[in-house]
Amino acid sequence: MWQEKRVSVVLPAYNEAANISRAVGEFREIDSIDEVLVVDNNSRDGTDQLARAAGARVVAEARQGYGYALRRGLREASGDYVILAEPDGTFVARDVVKLLSYADEFDLVMGTRTTKELIWTRANMGWFLRIGNVAVAKLLQLLFGGPSLSDCGCTLRLIRREALLAIEPGLSVGGSHFLPEMVVLALQRRLRVIEIPVNYRGRVGDSKITGSRLTTLAVGTRMIRLILGYRLRSWIGRWSGRPRSRLPRPGACSLPSRESTDA
Repeated sequence: MWQEKRVSVVLPAYNEAANISRAVGEFREIDSIDEVLVVDNNSRDGTDQLARAAGARVVAEARQGYGYALRRGLREASGDYVILAEPDGTFVARDVVKLLSYADEFDLVMGTRTTKELIWTRANMGWFLRIGNVAVAKLLQLLFGGPSLSDCGCTLRLIRREALLAIEPGLSVGGSHFLPEMVVLALQRRLRVIEIPVNYRGRVGDSKITGSRLTTLAVGTRMIRLILGYRLRSWIGRWSGRPRSRLPRPGACSLPSRESTDA
């Protein structure tokens, strides 16, 4: 618990047997964390069994994709504060306390992996990735009037339950470019958003998203298209005179039950 609020950590997992037990254990050691939820995204290496043995609650997401796994975790998590993280060893579990320290004042607290002093020696954050992350984040910041942003793809983030209720109906991305959509929807809903520096370590195993420069470019391109698409639709709606669609206010809707699945 954190200030009498229940805290859930969501770990999306696809063939993460090499580090899932350690990751679950590290997050469970943090006193303020009440639940570690692993979303098994069709792993074939026993990730789900290892996660359960380590003390996590495990749910399955059949639709393949990083975004689908995270969306499933957001729906299934029971916490008042829901934290997204990774099971690959890149994040330091104690950094969730940094996020929680801002949770009373902000609806969405995001980590940034671009602070040089917190990038570990073996971390996959060379100049190419670092500049790309900053550039896409600044594009989002400029187009949507956001706070200072420097990382468009950091999974480590916290969202309050009320804010999740507000943006969840608009979430649509199932692929690896999911994270910017959360930010766009939060800014459109005028939620309180902040970004803070977090540690970034070398991962265990190969990255499914930024394992090569080619896949990094592809993901970055999809993120840019997503951001521009949201902005263009908003402008077209204004010019055509049609009322802009509004997301539900916090508390005006509820998430599907844990037993439900996406249509």
